[in-house]
Amino acid sequence: MSVMPHHSPNTRALIFTGGTLDPWALEHLLPTDYIIGADRGAEFLTRNGYAPHLALGDFDSVTPDQMDRIRETAIELYTCDPIDKDWTDTELALREAIKRGFMEIVLLGAFGTRFDHVLGNVHLLRHASEHGCRLTLIDDHNEIRLCVDRLVLDAEPKFPYTSLLPLSLEVTGVTLKGFRYPLKDATLKLGWSIGVSNVLEASSGAISITDGLLLVIRSRD
Repeated sequence: MSVMPHHSPNTRALIFTGGTLDPWALEHLLPTDYIIGADRGAEFLTRNGYAPHLALGDFDSVTPDQMDRIRETAIELYTCDPIDKDWTDTELALREAIKRGFMEIVLLGAFGTRFDHVLGNVHLLRHASEHGCRLTLIDDHNEIRLCVDRLVLDAEPKFPYTSLLPLSLEVTGVTLKGFRYPLKDATLKLGWSIGVSNVLEASSGAISITDGLLLVIRSRD
């Protein structure tokens, strides 16, 4: 059973939650990561030979045998009532990561068949940003971040497309450098698709805004 070391102030937290998780997710693990398993995310980790530093949630999506394995394997376990709680298991995990002082957080398994959960997980980017944390949502086809002032992206061949979509009613002062379709002091409004499917052509690109919340989505087909 692989056990990751306890965290230092510079460690990032990886949250494995209950959406679509396959071997691609394990490729994101680094030896220094602090790993959190939320509900079925904890089952995924333990089934693949990893002991999460923290397993939490109501665990209503796992079998009794799977729960026994999580209980025996996780370094720390926190369970909550499936009805008497305010947050999803994913948000509980994010809030706990923020509470424990992590400034960089990666969320894996945030996408699946439940669009309400998918959209709710995307909205967690705002919650993390309000606490000064950098949250990234990743699956095998997408990487989603939030830009609140300036964001620099290194070219990533796996994700050839970059789309910009407002999370606020509008985003002003949008300026792009290094992209095929540049913008300068542009305004993007909620409901517009003008920012979809740009391409980063330089080795790195810069996105800056004056005001608003801008989703930066890198993806592949």
